[in-house]
Amino acid sequence: MSDISALQKARYLYQPKLPEAVKGKVTEIALKLGAPTEAISDKDELKKMLKSTYGMPIATFEKGSNPKAGDKINVGVILSGGQAPGGHNVIAGVFDGLKNGNKDSKLYGFLGGPAGIIDGNMIEITKDLIDQYRNTGGFDIIGSGRTKLETVEQFDKSLKVCKDKNISAIIIIGGDDSNTNAALLADYYKSKGETIQVIGCPKTIDGDLKNEHIETSFGFDTATKVYSELIGNIQRDANSAKKYYHFIKLMGRSASHIGLECALQTQPNWAIISEEVEKEQKTMVTVVEEIVDIVVKRAANGDNFGVILVPEGLIEFIPEMKILIAELNDLLAHKADEFAKIATSEQSAWIAKNLSKVSSDAFKSLPASIQAQLCMDRDPHGNVQVSRIETEKLLIDMVAARLDVLKKEGKYKGKFAGLNHFFGYEGRCAAPSNFDADYCYSLGYIAFLLIASGLTGYMSSVKHCAKPATSWIAGGIPTSMMFNLEQRHGEKKPVIKKALVELSGAPYKFYVKHRNDWAIKTSYVFPGSIQYYGPTEVCDAPTKTLILEQAGK
Repeated sequence: MSDISALQKARYLYQPKLPEAVKGKVTEIALKLGAPTEAISDKDELKKMLKSTYGMPIATFEKGSNPKAGDKINVGVILSGGQAPGGHNVIAGVFDGLKNGNKDSKLYGFLGGPAGIIDGNMIEITKDLIDQYRNTGGFDIIGSGRTKLETVEQFDKSLKVCKDKNISAIIIIGGDDSNTNAALLADYYKSKGETIQVIGCPKTIDGDLKNEHIETSFGFDTATKVYSELIGNIQRDANSAKKYYHFIKLMGRSASHIGLECALQTQPNWAIISEEVEKEQKTMVTVVEEIVDIVVKRAANGDNFGVILVPEGLIEFIPEMKILIAELNDLLAHKADEFAKIATSEQSAWIAKNLSKVSSDAFKSLPASIQAQLCMDRDPHGNVQVSRIETEKLLIDMVAARLDVLKKEGKYKGKFAGLNHFFGYEGRCAAPSNFDADYCYSLGYIAFLLIASGLTGYMSSVKHCAKPATSWIAGGIPTSMMFNLEQRHGEKKPVIKKALVELSGAPYKFYVKHRNDWAIKTSYVFPGSIQYYGPTEVCDAPTKTLILEQAGK
């Protein structure tokens, strides 16, 4: 490898912490199974769909005996979807568990994501290779991809590859879609009488793959700490220059976990929570008026600056915009060929003409730049690519326009200058925090133990994550427990339900309790950069979200 920094060199040597129950020889760690489980909804239909894996019990580990963990086996691992800090440590955990069991066992990495297992494109992960990636960010050890494992043809191709390469188990590291597909693959193999096991690991910096057993998805801790450092830096700058309002868009299309966590860490003047917007049916005008009210009140105190956090997916939670986007997706899906023939300069007029009157009026009210962004190429699901819609700029323009009206009416005497930012890729491949380094290593190690215990269709699980790593509870959760049925491409399909911000949850309630004070009185917190070496309370601290959710447990 090329020259490396002193920090990276030191991180190679960091030994992640494991839950107490899974320390020592893997042959002396026993599986404990609980009662049968059920899906969160659509139970009868899912039971018929997942005949081979539905209803399996929750698994935990304790000291005991498991001679099978010493068998010589070959395992394949896949990185799927967007990058998240800690992915390399999941693979390191699998590798170390595998070699702990039998030094002749082998770990293979499928290259380029799920496509690798379909095409048989793979490499062996050796000690020399994995040692170059321990405790580092990124997915570059084997790469990732967004190919979906969802058709029988793909399942059969992957089965042939595994048989040809003598691979007895697959570990899929991914988000909700990837783990959905992992569970369906496991059920397919088992229904065919095949013994190849499939285990998932929960990954997504968005934080929306969680429940009482999967308490957090990996990468969320590191990404929110990276974003919070940047937000803190901007807040310091805002408080120094005292002349700008910074509108900061943060990743999180389907949920506002990142925005909420960053708000708890930095105490900005306002953080929009998409789930609240949807529940209270706030219009774009309502959202703008809330910000305008803060700007006016701060100006009365002589403060013409501030920081506003905006969730990436906000525009899809605003009622009129949600309807507009749904109509747009449908229109551009059914009339794609006709739309492609229209000159760029005439596309907006064509769209406005083909929408319902309500949606057409909403579309025409938007700036030309936002109209163009709504017309861009769709994502693989056929949906608008919300990360490319500059919602933060739209809010700045609308707030400025409203303040101009208030100034003319003599109701506002301050100055407003807005600056926009989008923090996304900055956090996806950061060097994992100690929490994520430990958590991911544990997830990988436990994934091997689930395989060694003969299980399939499970997701690696760690509980009590707000406590020190040695107190974590290691186990596995049947992925089918997280399923509900959703309409996809005209038919009902099993899907892991995304976990949105709970408006009855402790993190949101804590934010609501304090946000009006933070809005008017400058109360910024400056978290600084992630610390890897030093006091435990600084270096190993979990997210504010986990601390609040598990307070008193």
